[in-house]
Amino acid sequence: MFCDCFYWNKGFSELESESSESKPFSLPSPLPQWPQGRGFATGRISLGEIQVVKVTEFDRVWKCGTSRGKLRCASFYKPVGIPEGFHCLGHYCQPNNQPLRGFVLAARANKPGHLADDHRPPLKKPLNYSLVWSSDSDCYFWLPNPPVGYRAVGVIVTDGSEEPEVDEVRCVREDLTESCETGEKVLGVGSFNVWSTKPCERGIWSRGVEVGSFVCSTNDLSSDNKAAMNIACLKNLDPSLQGMPNLDQVHALIHHYGPMVYFHPEETYMPSSVPWFFKNGALLHRFGKSQGEPINSAGSNLPAGGENDGSFWIDLPEDEEVRSNLKKGNIESSELYVHVKPALGGIFTDVVMWIFCPFNGPATLKIGLLTVPMNRLGEHVGDWEHFTFRISNFNGDLTQMFFSQHSGGGWVDVSDLEFVKGSNKPVVYSSKHGHASFPHPGMYLQGPSKLGIGVRNDVAKSKYMVDSSQRYRIVAAEYLGEGAVSEPYWLQFMREWGPTIVYDSAAEINKIIDLLPLILRYSFESLFPIELYGEEGPTGPKEKDNWEGDEIC
Repeated sequence: MFCDCFYWNKGFSELESESSESKPFSLPSPLPQWPQGRGFATGRISLGEIQVVKVTEFDRVWKCGTSRGKLRCASFYKPVGIPEGFHCLGHYCQPNNQPLRGFVLAARANKPGHLADDHRPPLKKPLNYSLVWSSDSDCYFWLPNPPVGYRAVGVIVTDGSEEPEVDEVRCVREDLTESCETGEKVLGVGSFNVWSTKPCERGIWSRGVEVGSFVCSTNDLSSDNKAAMNIACLKNLDPSLQGMPNLDQVHALIHHYGPMVYFHPEETYMPSSVPWFFKNGALLHRFGKSQGEPINSAGSNLPAGGENDGSFWIDLPEDEEVRSNLKKGNIESSELYVHVKPALGGIFTDVVMWIFCPFNGPATLKIGLLTVPMNRLGEHVGDWEHFTFRISNFNGDLTQMFFSQHSGGGWVDVSDLEFVKGSNKPVVYSSKHGHASFPHPGMYLQGPSKLGIGVRNDVAKSKYMVDSSQRYRIVAAEYLGEGAVSEPYWLQFMREWGPTIVYDSAAEINKIIDLLPLILRYSFESLFPIELYGEEGPTGPKEKDNWEGDEIC
């Protein structure tokens, strides 16, 4: 039985965006009343000496002219409805071909009547402004010039040439800020460019806070030129991260947003729970010993800690019937393993959902119009994949999802997600044999898509699905403190969940090479991922860079 799904952004055209204001986005269903506790979803977050609110109402100041060729059209907005006592930190911008759903932070001193040093308050007015760029006398971009010891954290835009009042924004004391870098490029007009900003250091232990404004320049402000950056991010100096959800709130978020995961109708290698994998024959191997040993269902006899040094690995048993049964998995036992962690300084929560498949099947290649299924290329024992949904800690809104795709992946805005009809639960499509995650059905090519050559990732809806809002286990949430979440034994296994095997793939590779145009035959290795040429089991979730760091795109 299939679930009905709803795609909010379907039909949103660039033509519409050129002729009208971007429409605000809203989730398909209302938010629930979140459980009480801590500072989650209270509308305000303390960063130590300053408190911030998220502003999502805007008046448009300027919209660039009709886009031509590669020029992206964008609009620039002034935040409105800022609560009394809070101050604007900068203006907001976004491309016009997206629903309006961004934010900027506004700030105030956390205890304005009890400042330790009235001469060094956390927020100060700028001295004046520098004009960065203007467009045909109808739009002016101004950079606040901060007092000594302070940083600007945003840019403001006006429709007149008169320099803005210094009361328009606030600058932030330098020790309350972090360095930032350019993010997505929003607009380029000749030498003038506009980018979103993000903290340079991102991850579970990083404290840089995204303000939501932008940076603009007529110079190179690429990530390799951080010295030229004249904008900073905020810094969360509250060690309690009081905006993060407690355990009851985490469960409520998962019940409300937990995605429905669909596997391909022709999928052979289904997911399973980790205990099922252990109970049904997986073996622990030690270097120098020919025989593997059984693993108990909890994984308590696996070596804990250390590093992936080749001393241990997990493999399937030699018995062909047991081996075949393990490869097929057991979707009835499958569950999502959840890691909850702070993002962007604790103003967001990342709910990372890991799914385990006992076996990754052979790849299917696309070469022009031809589809070429492989016999062994791409196979390996043990397959860990994940997706992440990011929650605003101001109100509990879903903002983005990250879809892991083999060694990379990408973020997708909430407005471009597909939802289970009548709910706020996104849909995740798992690719045939490889189990990479995608937001919409279809065929995704891993490789040089312009040439029509690469590894096929086929995804579609089927009767094979896992509801992550019900079938999950929280395995880690470090910010809650030691003992708040009981981590399973197997999570501490830092070695590979499958053997490393380099096999003779000459016959299969030659079959592929014969199908390639002559000009491409000598570039074979650059056309297809290196993991196709042998089997290497993956390490577990805790060994991945994104366990403590940000997602890798």
